[in-house]
Parts: sequence; C-alpha cells; structure tokens
Amino acid sequence: MTGDKDATAPGRPVTSAQDLVREFHHAFGLDARTRPTEVPRTLSLHRQDLLAEEVAELAEASAEGRLDHIAHELADVVYIAYGTALVHGIDLDAVIAEVHRANMSKLGPDGRPTLREDGKVLKGPSYRAPDVPGTLRRQGWS
Repeated sequence: MTGDKDATAPGRPVTSAQDLVREFHHAFGLDARTRPTEVPRTLSLHRQDLLAEEVAELAEASAEGRLDHIAHELADVVYIAYGTALVHGIDLDAVIAEVHRANMSKLGPDGRPTLREDGKVLKGPSYRAPDVPGTLRRQGWS
C-alpha cells in the first residue's frame, strides 16, 4: 500500500458515500490519499478495470430490467468511482459540486434548458465550464 492515509475518527457519524467508501478502504488496507496526486500507472489501470467491470454489470442489469439489480449495480459503479477518487486523493464531493455548478449554468436566460432531441441537456449561452483544476488546487494539488 502506498500514499498517505487519513483517519476516520472513531464514533464519527458516516454521512456521505465518500465517507462510507473511505471507511471500506481503511478497513481493507486500500489506498486512500488525502490530497490529489498521480498514482502508479498499474494502480490507475487497475482502478479503470474495476470501473469497466462494474459498468458492464450495470449494462447487464439494465438489459435484464430488474430495478433492484439496476440499483445494486449503480451503487457499485459509484462505490468504485469514489474508491478511485480516494486512491488519487481527490475529494470527489467537491469536484461533483463544481461540475453541478457548471451544469446548472446550462440553463438559458429564461431559466429553461435547451434539450437535444433525445432529451440530453445542452449547454446554453450562460454555460460556464467547471473549474476542476481550481477545485483540485484547493485540495492541495500542484
């Protein structure tokens, strides 16, 4: 195991997905860095493989159509994504908040979205891209 660890305080209520996955990483001796950093390529590729495996399982569950299986596989995808963020030392909640801010700026001046034919929300004239590098710098990335 490599990287610095952050401690989950005993008795501290675990309230976010990020906290739950951090607890898992600590309990099982997995990486959980405290600031954004590059990781060995082999570790990065391993995390990519885990995510691809979970996405494939989600696709199977979606094709099957059972809501309980879809929910389980969605949770597994999110769990692996949060774990990958911890391995890289990324506060994913902060990054998601910044992406959310950017996504909300897709609304047009009239407060309505522009939708593609299939329902995807498109960038409106007020769109401001997320500042992910700035978010990571605030987390200690250089």
